Amino acid sequence: MSYVDGFVIPIKKKNLKAYRKMATLGAKLWKKHGAVEYFECVGNDLKSKWGSAEFPKTVKVRQGETVVFSFIVFKSRAHRDNVNAKVMKDPVMNDPQYAGQAMPFDMKRMVFGGFKTIVEA
Repeated sequence: MSYVDGFVIPIKKKNLKAYRKMATLGAKLWKKHGAVEYFECVGNDLKSKWGSAEFPKTVKVRQGETVVFSFIVFKSRAHRDNVNAKVMKDPVMNDPQYAGQAMPFDMKRMVFGGFKTIVEA
């Protein structure tokens, strides 16, 4: 069974282009260091008729914002920890071109977690 890091991120719609640029670099880095799959998905149908919460409510989406749902797939939690350590040590992470840039979203409202897969199909 695989392991997944998942993210739900509120983002201003006007910042989607900057986020996509950052996420494209992220995809290259995580895949370079061994991630199995890497996904960045922007909200398209976020009104739920079921359940008690919607993604926008979870991250307190404000006027002019949407939600990005992201996930990275790894072979196992140990593999995830190894890949993430390599990514953090990659010279690109400290490249002045990228380091110190403001994030295009509010990190305080981001939701993140690591998930052990229980069903794969």
